[in-house]
Amino acid sequence: MTLVEMVPTDVDVLRRRLHDVLPAGVDEATLRVVDESSEWLAVRRGTVLPARSGFDGGAMLTIWADGGVGHAATSDVSDAGLRAAAQEALRWARATAGRTVPIAPPSLTTGGVYASPVTTAWDTTDLADRIELLRSRDAELDAGELIVDRSATLGRRDVHSVLVSTAGGAIDQRFAFTYPMLAVTAARAGDAQTRTYGAGAFCGQGGTEVLDRFGFHAAAGSLAGEAIALLDAPNCPTGTMDLVLAPDQMVLQIHESIGHPLELDRILGDERNYAGTSFVTPDMFGTFRYGSDLLNVTFDPTVEGQLASYAFDDDGTPATKQHLIRSGILERPLGGSLSQQRAGLRGDPLDGVANSRACSWNRPPIDRMANLNVEPGTSSFDELIGEVEYGVFLRTNTSWSIDDSRNKFQFSTEIGQVIRDGQLAETVRNPSYRGISREFWRNLSGVGDASTFAVMGTPNCGKGELNQMIGTGHASPVCRFSGVEVFGADQ
Repeated sequence: MTLVEMVPTDVDVLRRRLHDVLPAGVDEATLRVVDESSEWLAVRRGTVLPARSGFDGGAMLTIWADGGVGHAATSDVSDAGLRAAAQEALRWARATAGRTVPIAPPSLTTGGVYASPVTTAWDTTDLADRIELLRSRDAELDAGELIVDRSATLGRRDVHSVLVSTAGGAIDQRFAFTYPMLAVTAARAGDAQTRTYGAGAFCGQGGTEVLDRFGFHAAAGSLAGEAIALLDAPNCPTGTMDLVLAPDQMVLQIHESIGHPLELDRILGDERNYAGTSFVTPDMFGTFRYGSDLLNVTFDPTVEGQLASYAFDDDGTPATKQHLIRSGILERPLGGSLSQQRAGLRGDPLDGVANSRACSWNRPPIDRMANLNVEPGTSSFDELIGEVEYGVFLRTNTSWSIDDSRNKFQFSTEIGQVIRDGQLAETVRNPSYRGISREFWRNLSGVGDASTFAVMGTPNCGKGELNQMIGTGHASPVCRFSGVEVFGADQ
């Protein structure tokens, strides 16, 4: 039986089915049913690669009983399958009771709907047209004999999630995701340089219009030209200097040195055996200076078209815009309802946010970034550059390394430009920089205005045991940092 056969839009049917399959002794329960389809197309060096299509669906039962909580998932959504999952979830709820702080049920009584904004759905285009689109972009990347590799890819996912509760709540959310990508590599005499279309960050919710947001149709020529130019470019200079980061590098900077450190379950120790802990401690919220006065960071799942926008998280908590960092001061963690209870934050004005998210039907929700954005400032791009005597402007992440407490980091980008006497100068290759999270953000000396602002995302953030790969949204203006250690590949 598929999700469609379960009549997912008729939430009364799902609520009745949930009540029918529950064993005795349950305080409260939710049923989350997810149906997903996907398509992945690619053309590499003129060759159409095999298309990949995927279909997946199933259900997650969550049960609260005796102060504990348990989860069980099943792809068998018949009454028998759901009944077996409910028994397993109750067993886990009773096993966790008394082993942690008492977990109160959410009493999910509200309801609502959400749908990704779609101007032109992908299903209105033929498969042949989608492949021809990629053929054309791939051909445009072929800028001469120095080009040794090139590819154009397109991914799309449609996800339908329905959450119902024994307390009466019902939430129906439909998501349409689009993931375009271009990559080109130039090589000569043992050196290779690669340029990509934002390293995969130019993705979002929507249909064919997502390709227009960042100029996908016109990007190939400039990317190929930059890859070739990098072969002749000098190495990035080394020294302590001003650093200006484009939004497609800020994505990574925000994700690694703000997003992951602020995840409350990580702060509570849940990730220490897998993805590490955090330098942030619970006593820091409300007082700790995370960055300069210019730093304002929001959790905002309400941004239209951003990759991780939604109306409710997977626990059913309504999603609203919240400041995590205001004028440089750390205000609240990325903690959903369960982590808030464990940390004793519920009812405090500095509570967490609606970020309990699961990557699929067979994973329980955990604390995840959604749309984590640096708010625009007041400086134009020319002003940010014009106030730099000597520094570098870097674009497009290519590698990253950060310690297990999300503190010390070293990042590299695909391309850079020297800034000299307030002017952009020569292109440089193999640029990298390093720092310590709190010191780096405290050295934020300029934040671009809305004209420099871009809304992007990270499609492949991994976390959790068992692993959950999920998309996160990040938006940022161009930002300038002072006194950063910058170096080239020979250092």
